[in-house]
Amino acid sequence: MIIIEPHTSTIPPTVATIGMFDGVHCGHQSLIQQIADIASSRGLHKSVITFSTHPRQILQPDYQLPLLNTFEERIQHLAQADVDYAIVLDFTAELAQLTAQQFITMLHDTYNVQVLCIGYDHRFGHNRSEGFEDYRKYGQELGMEVIQAQAHTHDGHFISSSSIRKALIAGNIRKANKMLGYNYNMKGCVVNGQQIGRKIGFPTANIQLSDTHKLIPAHGVYAVRVTLDNHSQYCGVLNIGHRPTIEGDHSLSIEVHLFNFEGNLYGQTINIELIDYLREEQQFDSLTTLQQAIRQDTTQAREILHQLL
Repeated sequence: MIIIEPHTSTIPPTVATIGMFDGVHCGHQSLIQQIADIASSRGLHKSVITFSTHPRQILQPDYQLPLLNTFEERIQHLAQADVDYAIVLDFTAELAQLTAQQFITMLHDTYNVQVLCIGYDHRFGHNRSEGFEDYRKYGQELGMEVIQAQAHTHDGHFISSSSIRKALIAGNIRKANKMLGYNYNMKGCVVNGQQIGRKIGFPTANIQLSDTHKLIPAHGVYAVRVTLDNHSQYCGVLNIGHRPTIEGDHSLSIEVHLFNFEGNLYGQTINIELIDYLREEQQFDSLTTLQQAIRQDTTQAREILHQLL
C-alpha cells in the first residue's frame, strides 16, 4: 500500500471510499471489499481516503474522543485489507469549510477518483447538510460515479466504531473483537512500578500506553496474549484499574502478568491483545486474599486462552 499525503504525488484512476476508519472493523472491511470488487470489474486501483487526525479533534478541541486505533495501527490494518493507496488528508479548519461539491471536485481533480463508494451513513461537506443524491449529482457533473455501499451488520445491528467503543467500555471484549474482526490491542512501554506483584508471587509489567488517545476498556481483569519486542508471545492476565487493595498512589494502572516468563521487560514496548474479560476490579482485605484471587484469575485465564487461541 502506498501512502499519499496532500498534493505530494499523482495516482492512477481509482475507486475510493472515505472515512476515519477508526478500528478498520468488519464494517469497514466489508466496504473495502466492495471497492475491491468494483476496482476489479473496471480495471481501477483501490484507494481509501482518510485523515491523519480525527475531525472531532479539530472541530471540538476540548472533546477527548478515545480511539480504537493509533494512526500507525490504522494504516497497518488498511494495508492488510489490500488497499492500493491510502490518501491521508489533514483535516484542517479550511478543509472543514469545503462544501460537499467542492470536496468531491477535489477528490476527482487532485486524486483521480473515478468512482466514489460512500458508506451507508456517511456524510461530508460543510455542516454535513447534503446527502447521497446530492453527492451523486455532483459526481455526474464531473464524470465521477458515486455509489452507496451496502451496510454490514452483526447480530442484526449495524457495526460502527462507536458501538465497538461502547462494548469495550462495558467490558464486553468478545463482542468488540467479533465486530473488529481481530483482537483489540493496547501497546505501551514497560516502566517501573511498586513491585507488589513480585512480592506475592505474580510479577507484573506496568505499562505506559504509547498513545494517550487510545481507548482504555473497562476496569478489571482480562485474559490476554502479549507480544514482546523480539516477537515472542506469552499468555497472561491484565489488570486495569486503581489497585484499591494496595496502599499509596491509586492513579490508573495497567499491568500484566505473563505466564511462564523469566527475564527483564523494563524499557520494552509490548503489544497486549485482550481476549476475554474475567471480572471487575475488587478491593481485598489483605495481600493474601489478593494473591488467592490472582491465582484463580490465572487458572481461569489459562482455560479460556487454551480454548480461544
